[in-house]
Amino acid sequence: MTPAGHDLWVFAYGSLMWRPGFAYEEARRGLLTGYRRCFCLYSVHHRGTPQRLGMVLGLDRGGACEGVAYRIAAANVPGIRAYLRAREIVNGVYREAVLPIELDGERSQEVPALTFIVERAHPNYAERLPLAKQARLIRGARGLSGANVDYLVSTVRHLRELGIRERELERLVTMVGPLAWARSHAQVVSPYAAALVQAERLRPAPVRRLARKDEMRKFLYRMRIGA
Repeated sequence: MTPAGHDLWVFAYGSLMWRPGFAYEEARRGLLTGYRRCFCLYSVHHRGTPQRLGMVLGLDRGGACEGVAYRIAAANVPGIRAYLRAREIVNGVYREAVLPIELDGERSQEVPALTFIVERAHPNYAERLPLAKQARLIRGARGLSGANVDYLVSTVRHLRELGIRERELERLVTMVGPLAWARSHAQVVSPYAAALVQAERLRPAPVRRLARKDEMRKFLYRMRIGA
């Protein structure tokens, strides 16, 4: 755990890269070893609903992940940590972890960083779905933060801007729709994404996974204490 009164590094690998929502002192590319970025979580809040599940990225065990590391001034740490907990730990599907990351620069530097990894025991953990099923879920879902398609495309675009190639995610964009690269963007719901959602909802949902309240309750304590 990062000591109180010290600056805090936050490792971003998904929407926090292009929409952090907090003030930071510097941003650098970072490498986390031992975890990979993948669509392994069903979304019932930000990018989907319980009736029409979406998918969001998580850090799952194995491999390595390049992303953005933000340095937070010590005075701002309590408020920003509370903001991140409210944003990320919606239903306990993520859990906080402080892990070593390697910062990019003239001299590589390893620092502890706060990040959010998947809770594999959670009912919304999707494991490794086939890409075709991921694409169908993403095409037909939208939630409080917008359309699932826009989330996917915005993430991959930002990775490309950083010089990070994610072949699996790029293939997924192509599978979602041939015009996704050109017409999907990071606004709440782009017109292209809205049209995909409407068309996909004429078909049966590819996955229905509604967790019982008692299955979810055991993870909700993380919303209160950020465990």
